[in-house]
Amino acid sequence: MSLSIGGRIDESLPVKAVRVAVLTISDTRDEESDTSGHLLAERVTAAGHELAGKAIVPDDVDAIRAQVLAWVSEGVEAVVTTGGTGITGRDVTPEALEPLFDKKIDGFSVVFHLVSYQSVGLSTLQSRATAGIIKGCFVFCLPGSNGAVRDGWDKVIAAQLDSRHKPCNMVELMPRLLER
Repeated sequence: MSLSIGGRIDESLPVKAVRVAVLTISDTRDEESDTSGHLLAERVTAAGHELAGKAIVPDDVDAIRAQVLAWVSEGVEAVVTTGGTGITGRDVTPEALEPLFDKKIDGFSVVFHLVSYQSVGLSTLQSRATAGIIKGCFVFCLPGSNGAVRDGWDKVIAAQLDSRHKPCNMVELMPRLLER
């Protein structure tokens, strides 16, 4: 099965930098061993965005919520998490963040699994990757492997956080996220 990610980047337009924070959720990783967090941070800055924060918290609902809500209150425009989306007992990222979503971005999980299937086949079933909006901030929750980070950022999130992506992107929606 071949998968084409639709759309195009209009290189004639300037990149609008987005304030992005990276959160690693793990009971075992520290700053030195956090390869997926480092990978995400490198990709965020390489894409022309501002790395607004980077942190590691344990697989704990309260710790995850506290860090994400702190960044939201500081005006971070997007948070990308890595880790805690699996199906074991300690994996609690969706339980921590989905109740905080003002809106869930259902299509993110679908598209993530499509691209992930190309890399890991049916093992993608073990991920509960999710995304939503919390008080005007996009939140994308990826599995903790480097491969999942590459699939999620490179093939899904990067294009939607690129203001030059056509026919549309999430950046152009940011000013309207809090409309009522």
